Amino acid sequence: MLRLRDYTPARVELGRTGASLPTRALLDFQLAHARARDAVHLPLAVHSLALELKQKNIPSIALTSAARDRGEYLKRPDLGRRLSQESQERLTALRGEYDAAFVIADGLSALAVHRHAAPLLHLVRRDLEGRNRVDWQIAPVAIVEQGRVAIGDEVGEILGARMTVVLIGERPGLSSPDSLGVYLTWQPRIGRMDAERNCISNIRAEGLSYALAAHKLLFLINESRRLKLSGVRLREDAGEDQATDRSIAERVAYSELTGDR
Repeated sequence: MLRLRDYTPARVELGRTGASLPTRALLDFQLAHARARDAVHLPLAVHSLALELKQKNIPSIALTSAARDRGEYLKRPDLGRRLSQESQERLTALRGEYDAAFVIADGLSALAVHRHAAPLLHLVRRDLEGRNRVDWQIAPVAIVEQGRVAIGDEVGEILGARMTVVLIGERPGLSSPDSLGVYLTWQPRIGRMDAERNCISNIRAEGLSYALAAHKLLFLINESRRLKLSGVRLREDAGEDQATDRSIAERVAYSELTGDR
């Protein structure tokens, strides 16, 4: 007999024992809650991430936000939106004429970044630098510790990039402690509003695949460059059929690249 819970990871049809939940359901809830809390407090492994990117021939620079530690970052969201003075100075030395700047920030789940940022970025950059046959000037990837979405505005403004793409760990849910989000902003500068960005969320094994996320992001990147805008005026209308057809091939290609099967 099929049950509703066979089709969803949501907590439905848990049953009950008297006026309470069954022991197994309660323990599962406590475990999921602990995993979500751990994801929030897990430090970003900056050096490991930089090494992983280097192995994929992707240059990077390690930066920090104005938040001095994780506690301050969680209590002061505004500090997570600005770079530290030292990071501003280091980034200024890389200023140039870039079409795009990619930023990886821990956000509220470094776990999501550890698992998904590098493989997704690899697919996107490979397409930009190869299949499209368009001259893309891409800045070194900025890896920002204790960073929030808006940190990409300052990074892009300092680098002189026409757009920024921020890959960031999303707020953990009780069934998704490792969900990655991507935010695209045209003409980034400090003070940009959320309505001026485009977002792709829920990138993880149980959610949006790398292939489909890359397909959507590449559509947005190219349209943003063509129309010179982003946000609510830029509609995400990438057909999913083509991406679905590509997904199996992309997953096989990535597993062969990494040895992860």
